[in-house]
Amino acid sequence: MGFKTTNKLQRTNNSPIQMRSSIAKSITETVSDLNKSGIVDDITMKNINSLCIPDVHDYTPENIISIRKKNQLSQAALATVFNISPSTVQKWERGTKKPAGASRKLLDVMERKGIEALV
Repeated sequence: MGFKTTNKLQRTNNSPIQMRSSIAKSITETVSDLNKSGIVDDITMKNINSLCIPDVHDYTPENIISIRKKNQLSQAALATVFNISPSTVQKWERGTKKPAGASRKLLDVMERKGIEALV
């Protein structure tokens, strides 16, 4: 008695973001192992890490206030760093407007690496 194999793809409920994250993680882990064994150099490892940048999440008003205060910035100073108006920062912190595009990415960098990464 034998087993019959099929070539059907299993359907998963993973979103494209989850799949991208999973692929990026797999690539990073594989290249990291190759780096540890001396097959891949440090420059290539750094390039792979920079290509597998994590997805940027949405920020709540509380998150934005926390990031700003953690970096000891006033609303006006944060606006200057991001090249936006202070009223935009105020709207984010009140929840009447959400950061998008480059501002959301800058918040992500500031949250992960601090203000030093931006100035």
